[in-house]
Amino acid sequence: MTPKVAFVTPRYGPEVLGGAESGARELAEHLTAECGWTVEVFTTSALDHITWDDVLPPGDSTLNGVTVHRFRSASGRVPEFYEIDGRLRPAPAEASMADARRWLETNGPVTRHLVEALTASDADVVAFYPYLYYPTVVGLDAVSVPRVLHPAAHDEPALYLPVFGPTYAGADAICYHTGAERRLVQRVHPVAQTPQIVLGLGVGTVVEGGRQGGDILGTGDRPYVVSVGRVDEHKGSAMLARFFALYKERHPGPLALALVGPVAATIPPHPDIVVTGPVSEPDKWDLVRDALVSVSPSALESFSLVVLEAWEQSVPVMVNATCDPTREHCERSGGGLWFGSYREFEVVLERLCADGALRGVLGRRGHAYVERYYQWPTLIRRYARFLESVCQRGPLAGPAARRATSGQAP
Repeated sequence: MTPKVAFVTPRYGPEVLGGAESGARELAEHLTAECGWTVEVFTTSALDHITWDDVLPPGDSTLNGVTVHRFRSASGRVPEFYEIDGRLRPAPAEASMADARRWLETNGPVTRHLVEALTASDADVVAFYPYLYYPTVVGLDAVSVPRVLHPAAHDEPALYLPVFGPTYAGADAICYHTGAERRLVQRVHPVAQTPQIVLGLGVGTVVEGGRQGGDILGTGDRPYVVSVGRVDEHKGSAMLARFFALYKERHPGPLALALVGPVAATIPPHPDIVVTGPVSEPDKWDLVRDALVSVSPSALESFSLVVLEAWEQSVPVMVNATCDPTREHCERSGGGLWFGSYREFEVVLERLCADGALRGVLGRRGHAYVERYYQWPTLIRRYARFLESVCQRGPLAGPAARRATSGQAP
């Protein structure tokens, strides 16, 4: 008999684009569809990861074969968070546990009813995704069945806060996106003794809409490079826009930049930069297919599905050299190049735009990498076997014992 698994994630649904929460949904749906598992999800009614406002109705529903339990939040991110975050950010590892826990609570979403319902679930194993929020920290400490932590960690100040040490130490197993993520977590919160797997995520089915990318952008036959994902300062979008504007000053011509995704940053108007906002899946795939290059400027990624989606279309990529997971993808695949400064950005972009043969080689290498390592049928079978092994071992310790070891209050 296959185990029943519960996922805990702060946001859930097709409205949530990208990020760890999309990873949780993909795993949940593929476990149900391809492995026949019973899967339930404990999440909030929020869609916005900043305010955590209740938008979706609370209660139970079924989405693509997965039972979803939604709960309102007692509080989301509150104004006090910014004062605490600013104070702790310069030296997060030196924060007191009291300050770190206050950071967690003011960051939101505080969902006590979710945790109560989770502890009453008959699930055989619970997967928490990602590490950063109240439902994971409090929920992982509360349940008595085996717990799998999907950190989705990147090198950010919050990772070093002491409130997360017991979370990593208390997991019965850990599932990473990349080897780079595992090395980062091991450096900050040593957990080498914990059973773990480097899994990643699969690339979804390409569903093209049959439109030309230039027609979607309104740029006609102009060549363009594309960056898909939330247009956000923290994701490197503003930096990319600045770099590209300077590049066009130094290299006049028809090349354009398309920033594709929900907009959370102000990008100054520029005749060669198109900010599309959210687009449909078919339009996204069409835009990526017709791009010369796909650029991932973010330094804060634990996996980056958009890099793999570009390679699924045999499009070469450029990534931020300081982002170990995306650079690792490029190094392992031979499918992309990286930049750590404007000068490097200029040289790499100029070379890729001028050399169609090189773009073809990189795109083919990236495509082969995705075909070999990131197809759902293979990934989900590995994940199912991993969860079964976690259930067979059982929990490392009960909630009371974990709190006694970590020094946390119940």
